[in-house]
Amino acid sequence: MVERLAEFVEDGSLDAEFIHVESEHSALSAAMGASLAGVRTFTATSSQGLLYMAEVLTYAAGGRFPIVMINANRSLALPWNIYGDQRDSLSLLDSGWIQAYAENAQEVLDLTLMAFRIAEDTAVRVPFMVNLDGFHLTHTYEVVDVPTKEQIDKILPDYDPGENQIDFENPRSFGFTAGPEWNASFHKAHHEAMLHAWNVIDRAENTFHAVFGRRYSGGVDAYRCDDAEYVLVTLGSVSGLCRQVADSLRESGVKAGVLRLRYLRPFPDEAIRKVLSSAKSVAVLEKDISFGGAGTVFTNVRSIVPAKLNVIGGLGGADISAAQIAGIFESLQAGESGVKWL
Repeated sequence: MVERLAEFVEDGSLDAEFIHVESEHSALSAAMGASLAGVRTFTATSSQGLLYMAEVLTYAAGGRFPIVMINANRSLALPWNIYGDQRDSLSLLDSGWIQAYAENAQEVLDLTLMAFRIAEDTAVRVPFMVNLDGFHLTHTYEVVDVPTKEQIDKILPDYDPGENQIDFENPRSFGFTAGPEWNASFHKAHHEAMLHAWNVIDRAENTFHAVFGRRYSGGVDAYRCDDAEYVLVTLGSVSGLCRQVADSLRESGVKAGVLRLRYLRPFPDEAIRKVLSSAKSVAVLEKDISFGGAGTVFTNVRSIVPAKLNVIGGLGGADISAAQIAGIFESLQAGESGVKWL
């Protein structure tokens, strides 16, 4: 992504400044400086690179810089592995960034456009991380609808940095220290902005639908869940295969449904509760493990509804098959619980 953007800048088709740095830590630091200077800012990373940025993630979030970053979800070392799972971004859910998870290449493109509108809204002003499955989405080809400049202008206004910009005529302090008497107030405001982001997300998606005709559904994407007795919760590119399995099970009389989580932060607790309230049994399939505990997604979902089965699969890019997904639904019907590895 960054290499192609560099080509766009070099040939003049993108009116932007490309900053070449020596590390991911410096990349996000430079993005913070660019945002503070008053320009729309983007970067991209993956895996260990995201972890290298970890120190700066909280600076960018606490400083309320509306940076948009794409993260290609990839396994973490050791063992070293270039294939995809979601341990990198899920380990950083508490860094203060909005986190969305795309299912396909079109959604990556669409989310990135909406991310700028959402992050830059004056009621939010929080950086936005768009996550996509490494290798499955980053190293495969897919036809996408590329918007025109005129369409983008309809959904994305000119960038207004507001007060969070250096002004040499009226100097102020940024990135300052706050002691115990003030520290919590900044974090509370940050938290409330994240919760308010749902309203901004809804408006952005409605505007996007009006311009492009594609409809997105906020924090979750529910499939055949209205009367489902057994629901599989997941995120990312595996969701399509899960839906196919649910369709097959429906044909055999099993009331199966799939709930894809589109956002992990802010956490769509109300939407999850609404969809899963009548389900007999719930499992969470994720490409992540919090060692010594359970999966991070499972832990979050279980705080809302009594999900009992956590399935860990796809680590290090391992394939997840239709047969394995069908097996998860069989485990639900059998009343199994706990952490299960594929």
